[in-house]
Amino acid sequence: MVFKRLIKKMQKDYIVKRVDGIELPSFNEGKLIREHIVFTGRVQKIGFRMEMNLIAQRIGLTGWVKNNDSGSVEAEVQGDKDKIDFLKQQMKSLKRAKVSHIETRELQVEENEKSFVVIREDSITDF
Repeated sequence: MVFKRLIKKMQKDYIVKRVDGIELPSFNEGKLIREHIVFTGRVQKIGFRMEMNLIAQRIGLTGWVKNNDSGSVEAEVQGDKDKIDFLKQQMKSLKRAKVSHIETRELQVEENEKSFVVIREDSITDF
């Protein structure tokens, strides 16, 4: 049990350091949109949701991300299109993941949404 916690802490520290080191481009102010995104491939049990959450928060996106029983990761992301595209590209480029497909569709913007969260089966986490 102690070993498992140590591995989780090391994984979290690695992801935080990686996200902090991402060089952000200059984003143009654009139209606010919301996208439903499903990532398929090897995207669970590697810190995918945590990394997505940290990047989304860092660039000012709102929404949520969760694991699906099918092994995919599902999200709704709201913000400027350039920022959402940047987030999808970052997630696709993860070396420890293998994103085989990204399915997207535009949704209606949700007013008053303030943050980005990870939805777990039993709770919502905001790392």
